[in-house]
Amino acid sequence: MSSATVETRTGRQNPIGSFWRGFRTFRRTRPFWGGLLAMIAGVPILYFPYAHLALGSVTIAMSTTAGAGSLLIGVLLIALGIAGWFQQAVRVFAGIATILLTLVSIPMSNLAGFGLALLPGLIGGGLLVSWAPLPEPQAAPAAKGGRRRRADAGKDAGDAVAQSVAAESATEVTAELPAQGAPQAAGPVAEAAVPKQAGAMDQEEAR
Repeated sequence: MSSATVETRTGRQNPIGSFWRGFRTFRRTRPFWGGLLAMIAGVPILYFPYAHLALGSVTIAMSTTAGAGSLLIGVLLIALGIAGWFQQAVRVFAGIATILLTLVSIPMSNLAGFGLALLPGLIGGGLLVSWAPLPEPQAAPAAKGGRRRRADAGKDAGDAVAQSVAAESATEVTAELPAQGAPQAAGPVAEAAVPKQAGAMDQEEAR
């Protein structure tokens, strides 16, 4: 069996390729990296006040009186990152709030999660504020192309009408030319006949 006779399989698609194309579309249509960094910044702020680190036989608990504030800041950062993903209209507010909460977490939550949430929070907030949707360049050229096509069609129609009118006028002129040429042809013949008749009358009088 040759390759020309093999039926193409249109129903099956590569799931990894389709997933990657969907993810790429999702990433390009929203402030993806800003929201991701905002959520990453909320994780260490949430984790360290409630974590218990074991150093050999010694257990270190970093729970402080600011645990409620750390919980609130961490949850708000994660919520702002998700809001930036799915509600692009509030991206500026989400970015400014992310920057402010990151700065507030320095004195409120173990120096912003021991500094691990400081850079992701500031950079993520800046990306959320500065993100803008991509323009659509195909709409304007399509409209211009449609207008040009309509203008060209109008010009072609006008040229066709002008050509038809010119052809009709040319046929009318050619039809009138023989009728106008008959009297002009008869004029010289009549003028030639008149001298002949006058000469005949003069000869008769002379006789």
